[in-house]
This record gives sequence, C-alpha cells and structure tokens, in this order.
Amino acid sequence: PARMLRRGARLLAVALLLQAPLAGADPRSDYLMHCAGCHLADARGLPPEVPSLAGPLGRIVSSPAGRDYIARVPGAAQAPLSNEALAAVLNWLLLEFNRATLPADFQALRPAEVARSRSRVLADPVRLRNELWPGADGY
Repeated sequence: PARMLRRGARLLAVALLLQAPLAGADPRSDYLMHCAGCHLADARGLPPEVPSLAGPLGRIVSSPAGRDYIARVPGAAQAPLSNEALAAVLNWLLLEFNRATLPADFQALRPAEVARSRSRVLADPVRLRNELWPGADGY
C-alpha cells in the first residue's frame, strides 16, 4: 500500500507539471481548472446553490453593474489568475455558453475593467444578485 501511494503521488506530480504550462494560456483550460469543479464543464452549475453560467450571463452583462458583478463574484475574483487571464476566461464563458443572450453591442471585458472590479470584495454575492436581478435565484 505505501508503495502504491508513493507511485500515485509521483503520477499526480507529473500530471500537475504537465498542466502547469497551460495555466493562463488557454481560457478553456483555465475555466476547467478553476471553475468547472463547481459550475461543471458545460457551465450548467447546480442551481440554486451553484448558479448556472450558461445562458443568463449574457443578459447580466448588458449593464455596467452586471459586468462588474461577474468579475467580483468570489470564485472569479479570488481565482489564482491574472486580470488578463480572468478577462479571457469570462469572455470565453460569455461567448461559449451565453452567445444567444449577449447584447448586440457586447464589448469584451478588458483586463483593466476586471482589475477594478475584482479589487472590491463582494461579501454577499447572492444578495447583490437578487438586488440586481430579482427572481434570478440560481439563474
């Protein structure tokens, strides 16, 4: 058993080393590594506890408050990603799973915008979500 544990630990270390160059390089990979554990690979989440990120975000980012909100949600704001990488993940998520609900004049989130938003702690994301979008429980 101890030998198997050591072998498993070595295999895990190799797998992590192989993944390291991908971090920050590809928004899809960053989403899978930092978001999909809760929101699932297809972004459908487990509402109401884990909101769906597929569909409603297009409507949410149609306002400045919504653009600010998605970068301030603790899981996004605290992700170990640069502002550039987080902006890329959020834009990929919007285009991949929310294209049909995006406003016609949608402009991609910029790293500076993401930096401003994530620098302000959002203590109660559920309360703010309900204030901004009444009835959107779990999206």
